[in-house]
Amino acid sequence: MPAIGDLAPDFFAADCHGAPVRLSALRGRRVILFFYPKAFTLGCTIENRAFRDNHERIRELGAELVGVSVDTQRTQCEFAEKEGIHFSLLGDPDRTISRAYDVLWPVVRVDRRVTFIIDPEGRIEDIIRHEMRVYRHLDDVLRFLETHPPADASAYGTAA
Repeated sequence: MPAIGDLAPDFFAADCHGAPVRLSALRGRRVILFFYPKAFTLGCTIENRAFRDNHERIRELGAELVGVSVDTQRTQCEFAEKEGIHFSLLGDPDRTISRAYDVLWPVVRVDRRVTFIIDPEGRIEDIIRHEMRVYRHLDDVLRFLETHPPADASAYGTAA
């Protein structure tokens, strides 16, 4: 698994809105990249709803939100539509992104519940792991963003 301080592995995928998502294209902004096991499961639905309900707050704090699971793009689109999710959800059925971040469970081959906070230069600032306490990911992300404001907070419409 990449460590804090490492350059985050780049990736390219289309989100469920058909928009291309390349991590390196998001440089200049923080990225909250969260992996979760499967769309439509209880824990993953709770986690995604929490991020959905706080999406604007995360953006106000200067970060982009991207979710990844081993589901297909179609499944991610159905999940996003059903749950009213407007941030990028990426399907990774070939597990390319998941392998790059070393988040796959060894036997069941679904993603562990891991969140990476990536700085504007593309380096990993923090890694959050709470497999069962799904709300902790959002809580820890918000705590991090609130205590580590971007260098130029005015660029995001927030005060430093």
